[in-house]
Amino acid sequence: MGNAQSPPNNDHRYVSATRAFTQKELEDLRSLFNHLAAQSQSNAKYISPSVFQSYFRLHGPLGERMFDLVTQERKDQRLTFEDLVVAKATYEKGTKDEIEEFIFRLLDVSGDNFVGRSDLESVMVVIFNDILCIKGSEDQSSSHPAIVNIFLKAANFSGHNEGGTEETMSFEDFRCWCTHIPSVRKLLGSLLLPPDSGRPGSQIPKLLTSKAIDSNITLLRKEYAWHIGGALSQHELEDWKLLYHSAINGLSFNTFLGTISNHAGPTVLIFKDQEGYIYGGYTSQPWERHADFYGDMKCYLFQLNPKASIFRPTGANNNLQWCHKVAQVKLRLQLEQ
Repeated sequence: MGNAQSPPNNDHRYVSATRAFTQKELEDLRSLFNHLAAQSQSNAKYISPSVFQSYFRLHGPLGERMFDLVTQERKDQRLTFEDLVVAKATYEKGTKDEIEEFIFRLLDVSGDNFVGRSDLESVMVVIFNDILCIKGSEDQSSSHPAIVNIFLKAANFSGHNEGGTEETMSFEDFRCWCTHIPSVRKLLGSLLLPPDSGRPGSQIPKLLTSKAIDSNITLLRKEYAWHIGGALSQHELEDWKLLYHSAINGLSFNTFLGTISNHAGPTVLIFKDQEGYIYGGYTSQPWERHADFYGDMKCYLFQLNPKASIFRPTGANNNLQWCHKVAQVKLRLQLEQ
């Protein structure tokens, strides 16, 4: 990605990268660089890895890999102003293909030119523990293999590394994974933004309840809320209000339907079946009895356990949202139980 011997002070990529920014943006980048370089004991000439990782709150293998990519893999432990401009121009202002190629390379935290299952596992642990700060979830640490594996199951590994010992992810596999886990794509595409600026993909909707209830009876753990929110807009990631829970409101379908029908906004429905599978859907319009389908393309289905995935409408038909009294005859799902 760059000259392995020296920083790209006169590199054509730097000259080209500057054109992606306004003069004010370049001045702001210069101010940021000067601020971080002053803390790096480098006579304000470069940013050290520790200062870079501390400022952007990127630690562990993901932070090390990001620093490696931003410095164009020179391995000299020095991040120059030119490095910062080139990286942000590619990573934040590049084409869709350029941005996704950067993110794909970022996933290669081992630096062996392959993205394997172990790489993704390391990335997901850093996301949950260090970036989202979900260190003590409801019943277990989110770094536990069980919750991480839910997100890894959505990924396809169609190749093998040269030694043939580990399955690897292709670029197309990566794009497919991001389609099913859009929260990952949002977050990994915003890691060079200041952490306090509200990075896209870092918001976790908070569940509000009218009374104190045992968190162990709710299905919406933080990792799941983050996953569901990946397909929503920023204003829809604010607090979510619990409207119905079978353990509190009972298993009456009429009670369920009456409760959610009184809500004028979008809703998230989460079910757990008798086999322990957890899934549901997001509806953008209020629930009303209709003889036919209604809704819009904002609706989507999702799976939470044993695999995390989001399924958006294909547009092949208008069968998006439906509510009719007949539905209660065959309803066998245990809502929020």
